[in-house]
Amino acid sequence: MNMPADLKKELLTLPNMLTCFRFFSAPAMLFFAWAGNGELFLLLLAITFLSDLLDGMAARFLAQESEFGATLDSWADLLVYITIAVSTWWLWPDVINRELGYVTITILSYILPVAAGLYKFHAVTSYHTWLVKCAVASMGIALFLLFIFDLAWPFRLAAFICLAAALEEIAITVYLSEMRSDVRSLWHVWKYQ
Repeated sequence: MNMPADLKKELLTLPNMLTCFRFFSAPAMLFFAWAGNGELFLLLLAITFLSDLLDGMAARFLAQESEFGATLDSWADLLVYITIAVSTWWLWPDVINRELGYVTITILSYILPVAAGLYKFHAVTSYHTWLVKCAVASMGIALFLLFIFDLAWPFRLAAFICLAAALEEIAITVYLSEMRSDVRSLWHVWKYQ
């Protein structure tokens, strides 16, 4: 089956190829977790987080930002977050059970904004707010500190940052009359609406 030329052109940009890497890394991370190899899982997770950081930077630097790229990024993020939840449960069940309240807050922080967007716009939103970027960065660092050094307080703090980001995303969804991508913050929506 041939891919439409427009879709092929859109996919073959550097930012979108970096995003697509996450679609391929997720099954590999699941495999490493299922095999009980926490070191390879964490190594690939670090590379996956790096690709998430670089795709947005590349899109802005190369002037290749697009609605398609923002949506692709959101789907890749969702897949990676599900992969992290399942994989860490397999690899470190004792840590997950101990931190279950914070894990639940984190998971709900990813699920509820998606559900709100699906309910209102019948699509996965792609806001990429500053607070979401802060939440992803803090959670990324916190996961490594938790699973390598068993240092829990950064994870607990990151869970509440994720919750704040989720509440802002839900508020943006409620406030907007039509879906938009790459919204900096709720304040920007109010200011420029």
